[in-house]
Amino acid sequence: MVNYCRVLGCHNRSDRDNDKHYYRLPEVVTREGEKTRELSEERRRLWLANLHQDFAGKNLKHIRVCSDHFVNGKKAALYERESPNWAPTVNMGTKVLRSPYLANDRFQRRNDRNRKADAARTLLSISQDCEELLQVEDSTTDQGMVCQTELTCVGITAMQTEISYLQTKNQELADQLCDEHPYSMESMKKNDEKVKHFTGLTCFSVLFALFQFLEAYIPAKLSLSKFETLMLTLIKLRLNLSNQFLSYQFKISQSNVSRTFSEVIDVMYIRLKPLVYWPDRETLRLTMPMQFRQHFGTKCAVIIDCFEVFIERPSNLKARAETWSSYKHHNTVKFLLGITPQGVISFISKSWGGRTSDKHITENCGFLHKILPGDLVLADRGFDIQASIGSMCAEVKIPAFTKGKSQLSPLDIETTRKIANVRIHVERVIGLVRQKYTILNGTLPIDFLIARENENIPLVDKIAYVCCGLGKNINAGTDYDTNILFFKF
Repeated sequence: MVNYCRVLGCHNRSDRDNDKHYYRLPEVVTREGEKTRELSEERRRLWLANLHQDFAGKNLKHIRVCSDHFVNGKKAALYERESPNWAPTVNMGTKVLRSPYLANDRFQRRNDRNRKADAARTLLSISQDCEELLQVEDSTTDQGMVCQTELTCVGITAMQTEISYLQTKNQELADQLCDEHPYSMESMKKNDEKVKHFTGLTCFSVLFALFQFLEAYIPAKLSLSKFETLMLTLIKLRLNLSNQFLSYQFKISQSNVSRTFSEVIDVMYIRLKPLVYWPDRETLRLTMPMQFRQHFGTKCAVIIDCFEVFIERPSNLKARAETWSSYKHHNTVKFLLGITPQGVISFISKSWGGRTSDKHITENCGFLHKILPGDLVLADRGFDIQASIGSMCAEVKIPAFTKGKSQLSPLDIETTRKIANVRIHVERVIGLVRQKYTILNGTLPIDFLIARENENIPLVDKIAYVCCGLGKNINAGTDYDTNILFFKF
């Protein structure tokens, strides 16, 4: 049912103005006493008088007045006779009434005077009670009872001293709580578990060493310290939180969060780039795990595999086709990752579209320039790179295919078992890196794939490189002795 406002000149109706209230004409209350009946009759007459209309012979039950005609937008209760909202008085048609806003001011002043009078009466009553109590105590003392005045003064002094101490301590704690940022250096220094949760680093000493290594190059911010700027970036990498959430946590704008993250990632990419390096052959041979020595001697140089990161769906049709991965059924970018037999990341390629084959990435990402004659490369079945690796006078081993065969020969089965037994470590390293820095598990925005002006490296490449660099101290979970490389600043 549609309600209409019956005030002359008002065209409000409930089907168009949902934010307004429509009040019925007050009824006469007859079952709550004579005073209530008289008050409700007076209110009904005042409403009808303010409407300035002739309702003779009409059904008064359907009369409505909208909230626009009340001073505060809401009618007062029946017993609030002095309130300017007791009846509609605002914009009531042709007749000009006295200003309802002046009446509202007078009503507010009257209420203030009443509250002050009540408070004065309460204070007067309390003072009278205290005087009577003192008179009783004086009379009791005069009658010969033991006076405890001195002991009472000592107790009052002790309580005042304790109250003063607690107030000072409370203020100190309040100031400390306001000054100490939840991601400040002092906050992180006290809890290694907190450091590990928010940054992925093992303890505060490693975080502090990383900060000292990057401090001189981190851009200064007015609203954040350099340590908090680094923490914002590490938290984004570690937990993949939204920019809006980080803006609330660090009390800065979302655009400032995005800009800070990009700037710090640039610094970390340049400074941490030496952490992902290809070790020399002599070092690899001296630290070769026994499991590799038994099956492949000391020739194994690297184990390679590709991993994909989800991205938002591009609006450009060509980009959408180039990034579509039929394996993941999603738009992705793909990276080639290589680890040493010791379980350390030694190579990370730039990003490629998810449609690109593993073979094409391996042959065009610069990986072949790292291979030396006599090296052995372990790979999965999708890496059909025997020819390109052979051109470098090296060897590649992949599991045998069953295509065109009823079953594998015993020799192929044994070789495949040996390769799969050690090649699985590269997948473990990839899984641990992505588990440690969950930004690689989320869906990255398209902006991360676009290189900024005067640069040829998009942000997604820098993020992957930084995550792999920070993940250098990840144990690959192997069952042989690993030579884990830690930060070297």
